[in-house]
Amino acid sequence: MIEKRFGEFGGAYIPELLVPVLKELETCFEKAVKSSEFQAKLDSYLSRYAGRPTPLYLAENLSRRLGNIKVYLKREDLLHTGAHKINNTIGQALLAKFMGKKRVIAETGAGQHGVATAAAAALLGLECEIYMGSKDAERQKLNVYRMNLLGAKVIKVSSGSKTLKDAINDALRDYTTNCNDTHYVLGSALGPHPYPGIVRHFQSVIGLEARKQVIEQEGRLPDYLVACVGGGSNAIGLFSHFMDDKDVKMVGVEAGGEGISTGRHAARISGDGKKGVLHGSLTYVLQDPFGQIRETHSVSAGLDYPAIGPEHAYLSTTRRVEYVHVSDSDALGGFHLLSTTEGIIPALESAHAIAYLPVLSGKCKKGDVAILNLSGRGDKDVEYVGRIEGLI
Repeated sequence: MIEKRFGEFGGAYIPELLVPVLKELETCFEKAVKSSEFQAKLDSYLSRYAGRPTPLYLAENLSRRLGNIKVYLKREDLLHTGAHKINNTIGQALLAKFMGKKRVIAETGAGQHGVATAAAAALLGLECEIYMGSKDAERQKLNVYRMNLLGAKVIKVSSGSKTLKDAINDALRDYTTNCNDTHYVLGSALGPHPYPGIVRHFQSVIGLEARKQVIEQEGRLPDYLVACVGGGSNAIGLFSHFMDDKDVKMVGVEAGGEGISTGRHAARISGDGKKGVLHGSLTYVLQDPFGQIRETHSVSAGLDYPAIGPEHAYLSTTRRVEYVHVSDSDALGGFHLLSTTEGIIPALESAHAIAYLPVLSGKCKKGDVAILNLSGRGDKDVEYVGRIEGLI
């Protein structure tokens, strides 16, 4: 059984029409994960198509630069389509087939989830439409083309802030209208029950592998886990198999944008978010004094979302995970830091986690071990960063 709530957070605040739809989804998911045939197909596609297991790479140059801390990178950037998103999209596309659905839809911010959904749909012969904020589509033109190339139709959303929040709004409207033949491949560990649990399940392979790999390489568990947090799927995937290891500290890095005091950020927990409901779930949400959803800002489209997954909200209240934020300028510094020390260009989302490492190193004792989830590669961001820096 997957959790309906994480403490007080989560739940399913949804239109009545979706209640039986999500109940069917929960029932089919629980049947699928108990099916040896379903699991065999999932394992086969993850290994032979997506490229699992991903390496746990000791970043020796970066570790020397930092001083105290020994940093391992969980190389989700090496997966097919360039990010951890493919773990979830293959799982949910197989689930759609298991339920007899012919069409899938998805939302996307940075475009990586959209590309991964389009790839999984092409692989499994499903019709595919992707909702994307027009602002995000402009700064991620390459990923828009990749989705089209993979046979998906990209629907640009021009309402509201024209970013991820608005893409989810339109995707949910589509799902409500077309749920008989359509499965919504929600991309992060958020939304109404059972989605946070479903996405957590499919992303938990990250933590499962990382735990085994670090014991093989270090002979012990790490001292720290670090991951960027937008909706929260890559982080919850890494954290999932270390929850009961109280000596393993966990850090989720949110988007500090132009600074908390400016209001132009996406730091829901480490900034000024308050409890509220967005997209069917009770969690921490960025709101104005009247309870309306505030517009957010981040240099990374994938972190530019006003709420956070409900399990992360719960983990913050229990203090199992520490949530911090990193500014746009520091994230760009992290982008360059990994590129120049290790020859690995990270996604701007992952660059937020990298940018926090110098701060973390200052808190560590010599020889402490950290695993950083390198959730995606930066091919999609190179042109955008070049324009920001006036080099393109």
